[in-house]
Amino acid sequence: MTSMANELRDLYQEVILDHSKKPRNFGELEEPTHDAKGHNPLCGDRLTLALVVKDGLIEDIRFLGAGCAISTASASMMTEALKGKSEQDAEALFGAFHGVVTGSAEDEDDELGKLAVFAGVRDYPVRVKCATLAWHTLRAALADKDEAISTE
Repeated sequence: MTSMANELRDLYQEVILDHSKKPRNFGELEEPTHDAKGHNPLCGDRLTLALVVKDGLIEDIRFLGAGCAISTASASMMTEALKGKSEQDAEALFGAFHGVVTGSAEDEDDELGKLAVFAGVRDYPVRVKCATLAWHTLRAALADKDEAISTE
């Protein structure tokens, strides 16, 4: 691995650790319009996602729960990326993110921005479920699904 690739990998790890230790948008949301619960039985990750959606725009989004570093960082960075976005933008970002972490996308999508730090997860298939839990929970919340989402 080249020195530049090592530096990039180290930077990505720092970003993930920072969001894991100091998650953004963590906490309860008063009067959400949408919410859902997610669970990854393999890792033990659990989260509740709450959103305020008005006129198709995600005005606010927060999460509660406990999980591994990848799961927490993914939820934190997802909430940052989605504030102010439309539901359609959220769905497009879900597709791009899912493609990158599962390896089904050829290249990292430019629209991912900072979320591209999760590209390395595709090399660890068991961690893909950790990275995508918040995203699948988001889809359930936007679809107003009542049942808890499970990665299994």
